[in-house]
Amino acid sequence: MQVPTFEDLKRKRMELGLTQSDLAKSAGVSQPLIARIESGDVDPRLSTLRKIIEVFEDVEKEGISVRDIMNSSVISVSPEEHIDAAVQIMEEHGISQIPVISKGVSFGSISEEMIVRSLSGNKKSLVSHMQIKEIMGDSFPTVSPNADIKLVSHILETNPAVIVIENGRSIGVVTKHDLMKLLSS
Repeated sequence: MQVPTFEDLKRKRMELGLTQSDLAKSAGVSQPLIARIESGDVDPRLSTLRKIIEVFEDVEKEGISVRDIMNSSVISVSPEEHIDAAVQIMEEHGISQIPVISKGVSFGSISEEMIVRSLSGNKKSLVSHMQIKEIMGDSFPTVSPNADIKLVSHILETNPAVIVIENGRSIGVVTKHDLMKLLSS
């Protein structure tokens, strides 16, 4: 990993539209220190440099919308399909829940947990031929493609996925995994 130069830091600050005062306040340092770092008069401590870089990363993430991270190929099932079709799709894609969508509109969701629960009181052959609408749960929450990542992050604290809706139709999905991928980019 290469340590950024004072020119790199100044260029990045300006690209992000931050003033020296903005950066200083967010990083918890003084504006004159930022000015001295950017002019090459002083070498910052590693802890100060880390704070500055964290501010840059936070500002970059604020500019990200749901459209930037959503999966536009929504894996879904229809309410009329049988449970065994949902099980097969979950196994193929390595997922544990699926939105139930019909004609672009989200009707509910089905998860491994719901399927296992339905097995407790029924024979396997009965469950596999049941329609998804018979055991499906509530729909995942919905957001617009321009929604802020912070909103989606908050929603995903208590939900496994968020459906992205535009003009009344499902156009994407965001999962916790999609948000975690932001950390590695």
